[in-house]
Formats: sequence, structure tokens, C-alpha cells
Amino acid sequence: MLRLVSLKLGRLYRYVKLAVLGSLAAALVLNTHSLLASLQRNELSERRFLQLNKCPACWGTSWCRKFLNGQLRLESWGRLRLLDFFNVKNVYFARYGEPREGSRRVVLKRLGSAQELADIDTKICRRATGRGRCDLLQALPATEFASLNGDVRLLTPGAVEGWSDLVHCPSQRLLDRLVRRYAETKDSGSFLLRNLKDSERMQLLITLAFNPEPLVLQSFPSDEGWPFAKYLGACGRMVAVNYVGEELWSYFNAPWEKRVDLAWQLMEIAEQLTNNDFEFALYLLDVSFDNFAVGPRDGKVIIVDAENVLVADKRLIRQNKPENWDVWYESKFEDCDKEACLSFSKEILCARVTVDHNYYAVCQNLLSRHATWRGTSGGLLHHPPAEIAKEGRLEALLDECANPKKRYGRFQAAKELREYLAQLSNNVR
Repeated sequence: MLRLVSLKLGRLYRYVKLAVLGSLAAALVLNTHSLLASLQRNELSERRFLQLNKCPACWGTSWCRKFLNGQLRLESWGRLRLLDFFNVKNVYFARYGEPREGSRRVVLKRLGSAQELADIDTKICRRATGRGRCDLLQALPATEFASLNGDVRLLTPGAVEGWSDLVHCPSQRLLDRLVRRYAETKDSGSFLLRNLKDSERMQLLITLAFNPEPLVLQSFPSDEGWPFAKYLGACGRMVAVNYVGEELWSYFNAPWEKRVDLAWQLMEIAEQLTNNDFEFALYLLDVSFDNFAVGPRDGKVIIVDAENVLVADKRLIRQNKPENWDVWYESKFEDCDKEACLSFSKEILCARVTVDHNYYAVCQNLLSRHATWRGTSGGLLHHPPAEIAKEGRLEALLDECANPKKRYGRFQAAKELREYLAQLSNNVR
């Protein structure tokens, strides 16, 4: 009986799949003329496609000249709007051309789905007029996004605390850094808000509230050694970042030596974001194979999705000394049946100096046998060579890092795991 049901379900799946493919084929035939037209024109030079009319309820305008001059073109399939149905995250690949540098690949992001972007407009309109639709330019001055316009000197914690993960518990030092490194203004370099135009302040606040990824990339730039993709610029509701390479997922079945090197880099990233000379702890709240990519030439692992990053200022924690601030915090292991599970308390991440969250996230969701993704299990370090499996040290360290049995066991296991992976990949420092 069970076999009969599974066979019927299998047939039903094939029929549905064929029906979808058939519908797509029919749509392609019926819309051949419009498809050819869309392949010929460059939508990235069109203000409407960029949603430039939404500004300053947008991400910025620093790259508008490049977009509008036709220096960016969507890659082949990205020009077919029919396929936007499958592109839920609104991420596009494009070619960017400079006369002296030639052409290179970049990634374009709207920073949200079509529905999420529409919700921004609705929220602004309801705050200002009580209605769901309105003229955004007229409505914005009546919202919290215009509250800091005029002669306001600083962006303060009280104004934006809790707006997003980035500023769940902001310090003045962090906010000064965000303003000083804000790339969507010609006068960057100053932490004073009054040096920004009113429209630039509103863009900054809307980005901070909706999806702060561009601000993370700007404030902790790759040029200074941070493990994030390089921010390039924005136009309307489209931001451009440097293309890194294939997602980490594509290396799931790579040769053992390659996977060991990638695992070592991931643990190094966890360490860098947790302990650095700037005393900012950057905690990754969303860790999956899709959020990392690997450079094809240098093999370097880079974070390519930085929307859910919580930044805690360790200097402020030491200064304010909240309850148990100096007690080491161990994240609780969560054995769930979903992908990319993480258990954490934002309040605790904001109130402790010593936290193992990043080690826990990388070990549980990427490296250990508890990691599950797209129907697979075993993590990036699955099926080690026989001699390593027989030794048992790697499995023991991964288990202790993901689900520690000893008090503070994850801290020690993470340290030993980094050293062990460095030895295995001949990257001993």
C-alpha cells in the first residue's frame, strides 16, 4: 500500500513538473516578441526598473551614473522578466564595464522580495496618511525616517535601537562608524549627521530599518580584511556588490583537502568576528551554505549575505557591566528537524563579553554531522579519509563544538579544531 502511494505521488510530481515546464514553454512562445525586445534593451539603465522614483525611500544614488550610462547589463537569462517568478530574493548577476578595466561580474540586490519592498511603501504611507497608498515623496517627511533631518548632530542609540539586528544594541561608537563610512554621500568621513543631506539621512535610516546589509559591508569593508563581499554602490532600490564566486554549497562534494581548507577558513571567520582589535563582536544570526561563497582564484571564503548580523560593542559592555557581563556564555545546542537551526538570545549576545555563538553556528550548521542542507547531512567535513576517521579526533572536536558535553567545552574545542584543521590543510600559522 505504501509503495502504491509513493508511486502515485511520484507520478503526480512528474505530471506537475511537466505541466509547469509546458506552461513556461507556452509562455515563451506566446511572448517571443516581448522576450526578444527585453533581451535587446538594457533595463539597468531605466529609472523605473531601478525604482529610482522611490528615492529617498531607497538605498542610495552613488552608482546611478554608472547604471544610467549603460555600464551595467544583466546577464543573459537575467533579462527575462518571466523568470522573476523564480527569483524570489531579487538577486541578479550583471556585467559591469569600465573603459580602462574591462568588464567584470557583479551581483545586484534589491534587498528584499517584491512583497517586502511593497510593504515598505505601505508602511510609509500608513504612518504618514493612514492610507495604504500615497505619494512617497510627500509622505516621508511625516515618518520616523525624517526625524533626524535638520540640524541634528549625531545618530544616537535611542533613535534607532532595535530597528534591525545590526542595531539591536547599538553603541554610540558603532553608530558613529556607520555614519562616517556611509558610502551613499559625497561627504563621507564625518560622523556628524548634519554633514549629510536630508535625503541621504532618510536613505540611511530606511536601509538601517529594512535591510542593513549595505551598512554592514560599508562599516566592516573587505578592503580592511573583514570577510564580507565588497560594497560597490546603489541606485534606487538596487545595490551592487562584488561577485565573489560559487556558493559554498557547490563545494560540498569537493576533494577532501579543499573541504578541509574551507572548514579552516570558516572557523577563522568565526574567530575574527568574535575577537578582533576593534572590540566589536559581529554575531552571525543566519548561517547556511548559501550565505558564503568561495573565490575561484584565491579560494577565499567570503560572507555574501550579511542582513542578519548583530554587532555588540565589547567596550560598552565592559563599561556598563550588565548582570553577568563577565561570565562566559555558551550557546544552547538545538537538535531540530529544520535546516540552518540556531538557538540564541539577542539580549544575552548584547550583554556578555565572551560568547561562543559564532563557533556554535559554524560547527552546527556547516561542519558537523548535525549540519543538514538541501536533503544532505554530515556537514562539509563528511566522509573523511579512513585514517582520520579511525583516529576519531576530528569527529570528537566537531561534536564538542556543536554540542558540548563539558562546561565551556565549545570554546576549547573551537580552538583545537582551528589548529587541527590548519595542520590538516598545511596552513599552520
